[in-house]
Amino acid sequence: MHPLLSPLYEGVARTATLLTLLPLPGESKLVRSLRDRRDARARLVDWGRAHRDPTRPLLWVHAPSVGEGLMAEPVLRALRTAHPSWQIVYTYFSPSAARFATRLPVEFAGPLPFDSTRAAEALLDALRPTALVVSKLDLWPRLTERAHARGVRLGMISATLSEGSGRSGALAAALLREAYAALDTVGAVDPTDADRLVALGVHRERITVTGDTRYDQCAARTAATDRTSALLAPLVSDRPTVVAGSTWPSDETVLEAAWPTVRAEVPRARLILAPHEPMEGHLAPLERWAAEAGVRCARLANASADDDVVLVDRVGVLHELYALADAAYVGGGFHAAGLHSVIEPASFGVPVLFGPQHRRSRDAGRLLAARAAEAVTDAASLSRALRILLTEPDTRGGAGAAAQGVVNSGLGAAERSVALVEGLITPTSATSLT
Repeated sequence: MHPLLSPLYEGVARTATLLTLLPLPGESKLVRSLRDRRDARARLVDWGRAHRDPTRPLLWVHAPSVGEGLMAEPVLRALRTAHPSWQIVYTYFSPSAARFATRLPVEFAGPLPFDSTRAAEALLDALRPTALVVSKLDLWPRLTERAHARGVRLGMISATLSEGSGRSGALAAALLREAYAALDTVGAVDPTDADRLVALGVHRERITVTGDTRYDQCAARTAATDRTSALLAPLVSDRPTVVAGSTWPSDETVLEAAWPTVRAEVPRARLILAPHEPMEGHLAPLERWAAEAGVRCARLANASADDDVVLVDRVGVLHELYALADAAYVGGGFHAAGLHSVIEPASFGVPVLFGPQHRRSRDAGRLLAARAAEAVTDAASLSRALRILLTEPDTRGGAGAAAQGVVNSGLGAAERSVALVEGLITPTSATSLT
């Protein structure tokens, strides 16, 4: 880290740590993030003191949020099976990842404290990790610096950097360049990511193109989906079904305008709608729209195959719901925040639609190139695309097979990433990545 920025960074980290001690009201993401860190350091340190076995390797994996956690999950599961004696600790930043972390095969999971020198030293003293691996990109410079100084092996899996990322700027370089240079091994999603990582400071000879582990994670979850489960069985139907996932109001405005036309041409069409933020303030307007449109609407807990619109009022179930789709609409393409996961529906062999703002999504580009997806620009183009997919089986089948092919072509990244991590723990017996 640049010496002029180091004291400022340290001061921010310590101030943030002090804020966690305050009785903070509300449930905003910021407040929950601070509240979660109130005893984050103590919990990690206490676990290390009570359970760290210095005769066994300890792998520490950090993934800031659920998306990065999904990238890490297939690697963690494979490592747990191959190396049951290893101790594994998992940390995250976003409070949204807390529930996800509970399903991982690790000895400890919890939020990472703010990145002060005192916190980094305390955690390293207690955990004595053999290797510290980050999923995707989220290096903490102080922790990386102190771990490197102690000889902890450092790695990154499913590393990807979008064009124009803020991490490419001068301030980020001053904060992070030394941390990226300290990495012993990096698995990049593709060659373009590898080039961008070199520009951040990673040594080129330490980068291997391993692919994106999300493809393995999606494929495994799809294979495990059970249409007779309590979630899916009440909704199984031969009705032409559109599953709209991770939608925002900007997506829903277009869907609401398009759906009457779709229903006029495909009267039995059904919409399963899963907002990105399924809170009451988001669901209630959708229920009012359904009532005004004269269609039968129910929330997921009380829904049946007879309902014309099913509103998904909880998180964590969208992937499985794509199993019911004849066509999928993925949200995020009608605003600038970014497109959500398009490979989840594609892993079921479902054609995918999304809005026009998809340039930053590599997966969307791959699906478009394979003619497995279509970008729509307004209600008219959405209703046209849905009508074709719901009424032309050959068109739908061809696009769905192409979508499945895109997912299948991305498999294997988890296996290559496992070999990369094994090389950090036992360098002399690392599995070849070539």
